[in-house]
Amino acid sequence: MRNKINQFLKKHKGFILFVFLIAIFRGGVADWHPVPTGSMKPTILEGDVIIVDKLAYDLQIPFTDISLWHLNQPKRGDIVVFTSKAAHKRLIKRMIGLPGDEIIIRNNQLFVNGIAANYKAIGGTEIIPLREEDRETGIYVIESIGNDFKHIMQVKPTLPNRLKNFGPVKVPDGQYFVMGDNRDNSADSRVYGFVPRNEIRGKAIKILLSIDLNDHYQPRSERFWEKLQ
Repeated sequence: MRNKINQFLKKHKGFILFVFLIAIFRGGVADWHPVPTGSMKPTILEGDVIIVDKLAYDLQIPFTDISLWHLNQPKRGDIVVFTSKAAHKRLIKRMIGLPGDEIIIRNNQLFVNGIAANYKAIGGTEIIPLREEDRETGIYVIESIGNDFKHIMQVKPTLPNRLKNFGPVKVPDGQYFVMGDNRDNSADSRVYGFVPRNEIRGKAIKILLSIDLNDHYQPRSERFWEKLQ
């Protein structure tokens, strides 16, 4: 038996080394995750597989959630992946509030430290690469605050939702406030509370590939390798 194992390892050592390096890469450098929900629509759709830069914020022990060293801090507007103890699962949301920020939401308008976000309605070809079948009934807008916070989001004015109004709250030291881009259909910091720094696992940077879960898993090729912003 030992000889057979040694022969197998010798014959396939190249493949075994490749698998080992891929595992190390996923464990400590970058990873990819399928997205099963629509809380980040229209930026991220159900069926997108996103690439997560695990070195964006921390040097981590591979295959664990243990950070050895903080390399950078999350910025407002980043799309972050975190393991939420409050939600008992891994989530992906937009970074909205940094430690010390005051957050207020009034009728879906965001205020950060007393500064109101600006909103520009968009539609038609402006929200490509969304296909017609991927667009939902609602209003698509560009939300921005200054030069460091600008992204697409969607709201549904006719949908009753207690989350349209929230706060004011002040983000504690070492914690963050996150929300989904699908503002009226996202369980985020308005539901689960602030995100501790040690729960953040990385920054979502690209869509690796995308499949339509409602159409026999057909590929959405126009979304392949799309940069997230």
